[in-house]
Amino acid sequence: MTAVTDRRAAPVTWRRSALRWLPTFVGFPLGGLLSELVAGPVDGLAPALAGGAITGAVLGAVQAWSLRPTGLPVRAWTAATALGLTAGLAIGAAAVGYDTGTADLVVQGAICGTLVGAAQAVVLRPPLGRLAFPWPPALGALWALGWAITASIGVDVETQYTVFGSSGAVVVTALSAVLPALLAARRSAA
Repeated sequence: MTAVTDRRAAPVTWRRSALRWLPTFVGFPLGGLLSELVAGPVDGLAPALAGGAITGAVLGAVQAWSLRPTGLPVRAWTAATALGLTAGLAIGAAAVGYDTGTADLVVQGAICGTLVGAAQAVVLRPPLGRLAFPWPPALGALWALGWAITASIGVDVETQYTVFGSSGAVVVTALSAVLPALLAARRSAA
């Protein structure tokens, strides 16, 4: 005779959601590595489009895994992240002439983050309402910071990666953990 156990899911708390978000920083270097292998350096429009799509899909899928308990639609989040980074990297890298100086990468990061945030805000609007509107500028500022951190620690940014490295990713992920915490709080209040 087998014992039956109660496998009810633990309640989605803001703390648990924020902690589940933290490991998603690996989506940045994983997406960047896959993009580098498939699309090469971001030195023109075609690699920027392909690299943005690949990196965005990987990052979006990893983040969607984290956000799943909050009820956010996984496919929509992944697609929004991929579309946002595809457009953001194409526009951002072109805006700085595909240069890799720290100031250039900060501008590119601000553009990428803002467009990723805008695409994600469409998915965030139903559960968050007006609270989704600050997400694009906040993410733009965080992605600019991510590039500034990566460039300042001596990473070979002249390789023209699609996204900042692990050092920037850890900081961006930690500071953006407010999002899953907010989603969990809204879900609990509903």
